[in-house]
Amino acid sequence: MLIGVPKEIKQNENRVALTPGIALDLTQLGHDVLMEKTAGLSSGFSDSDYEAVNCRIVHSPKEIFDNVEMVVKVKEPQKEEIALCSSDLTMFTYFHFAASEKLTKLFLETGATAIAYETIMAKDGSLPLLIPMSEVAGRMSVQEGAKFLEKVKGGRGILLGGVPGVEPAKVTILGGGIVGTNAALIAAGLGANVFILDVNLNRLRYLDEIMPKNVRTIYSNQFNIREHLKQTDLLIGAVLIPGAKAPKLVTRDMLKLMRPGSVIVDVAVDQGGCIETCKPTTHEEPIYEVDDIIHYCVTNMPGAVPYTSTIALTNATNPYIQKLANDGILNALQNDRSLLQGLNIMNGQVTHKGVADAFGLKYTQPEKALKN
Repeated sequence: MLIGVPKEIKQNENRVALTPGIALDLTQLGHDVLMEKTAGLSSGFSDSDYEAVNCRIVHSPKEIFDNVEMVVKVKEPQKEEIALCSSDLTMFTYFHFAASEKLTKLFLETGATAIAYETIMAKDGSLPLLIPMSEVAGRMSVQEGAKFLEKVKGGRGILLGGVPGVEPAKVTILGGGIVGTNAALIAAGLGANVFILDVNLNRLRYLDEIMPKNVRTIYSNQFNIREHLKQTDLLIGAVLIPGAKAPKLVTRDMLKLMRPGSVIVDVAVDQGGCIETCKPTTHEEPIYEVDDIIHYCVTNMPGAVPYTSTIALTNATNPYIQKLANDGILNALQNDRSLLQGLNIMNGQVTHKGVADAFGLKYTQPEKALKN
């Protein structure tokens, strides 16, 4: 198969979809890989690194989109890239369609096939291609939150872990999944008082067993969220419903419960955010304030640490890319239930129920779309 990797053009997105090592696996299997010039440079990989493993370097994204069968990316296609898509193209990347009606409808018009990293589901119900970036984003959420709690950044001027004789900060995490777990471990390691809220009692029991003593679990409901907001210095939104919009757990009205200078980091922003006042931001302009509360809602947090993120992501995507390349797109989707659940759009049809429900679009079962 001819596989193409364009340079990411989303603002401040520094990751790349293939490392030279993963590209070597593909070329040794007999596949051809086209890399756009300098696509890997921001992640620490030069064009010569790719040429050394038999990739071909091209000078424009058009050369890739016009010639390959599958485009592999990191972030959702931007409008310039969507304009290059055709009905015989398959794109494999993070799409997060449910967060953007415009993106969904534009991609539908191309007739191209969209396989989304974020909805591929393993037999145990886990999301193997979301996990590595959720681990990065969860850990970064505490790092960024701690920074913006500093007075010079507009925050309350509180040190996350405190010092002897001074109370540490209180960190409240909405959601006990991969993001929430990683955020809790980092916050606890820095000495903060950490509270994880979730509706899954089995998950709370598990977290109770593995977490340090300065992490406590609380059942999530409106009453408990409101009570905790009153003393929260750093609030982390870590809620995920695969392929669907995140529920709004904190409303605009609830912000008045928080103290001025407190910080919100909404990691769920890719899926619309779980804080009502959340709106997407960038690494260049990461924050804004609503009612004296700092909001950090960067949509591609792992892009700030591209070397780590790229290696972590491609370690996870490699088996799926190989399967799609070795078996062909249709055969791979037919024979692998996990991959099939990643199919979001095909032949102008929405094949993921969460995406269809988000915008009132017609849903087509993926098995049926494959036969059309």
